Amino acid sequence: MSIGKKISVVIRGLIVSYAVTGVLLAILAFAVYKLHLTETIADIAIIAIYVVVTFIGAFIVGKRVKERKFVWGLILGMLYIAIITAAAFAISHAFHVPNTADITTALLCVGGGLVGGMLS
Repeated sequence: MSIGKKISVVIRGLIVSYAVTGVLLAILAFAVYKLHLTETIADIAIIAIYVVVTFIGAFIVGKRVKERKFVWGLILGMLYIAIITAAAFAISHAFHVPNTADITTALLCVGGGLVGGMLS
């Protein structure tokens, strides 16, 4: 498979990941509203959603690429968190110094992509 096709597969995996993210975050928002969940629980759920969707996206990518799957899963995880970070920056119009939670979340997303690729 050519590099262009692999990149196309990664982009499709990202689209699936973001679509699933949207659905799961909408469900979480409804749960927070109806069940009056605390901010801590919501934050943990958001991180869990990020990890699960990077795993799913990387799993899909790995199934289609079929060679060096872990690398393509890793790339998907890195792109996923990079796009979310860029979107947050674009919305807030301010740069903030990443804290430990941000770095941990980024590493978990990259790890989710890596594991998803390896297990595909």
